[in-house]
Amino acid sequence: MRRAALLAGVVVLAGCGGGGAEHAPPQPPRLPRALAQSWARQADGVAAALAAGDGCTAQRLAAGLRSKVAGAAGRVPQRLLAALGAAVDDLPDRITCTPPPPPAPEQHGHGHGHGKGHGHGDENG
Repeated sequence: MRRAALLAGVVVLAGCGGGGAEHAPPQPPRLPRALAQSWARQADGVAAALAAGDGCTAQRLAAGLRSKVAGAAGRVPQRLLAALGAAVDDLPDRITCTPPPPPAPEQHGHGHGHGKGHGHGDENG
């Protein structure tokens, strides 16, 4: 979960930029804002699923995020892409997917309308 939070922080910081001085040194590489926001939402989804104890959903979302980051070559500066890739590459593998147990079968016949007083077998007539 720490890794998802770290990724979200990196994405948000990289996408925000700064309003620095007029004669500032060259700007560090930046993510396109829309991409940063999308990845931050995906990272938040992973973190939320983990917090809810839903490892299967978290693992699926993390794999999707990893795919999106890997497919961003050419749209993201290589230096940032390398750092983000390192943050998400093994994330799905570090999440455990434990499917919930199947629902218990319903039990019938334990005092639910069967037995005396319901006219069964009463053929006086």
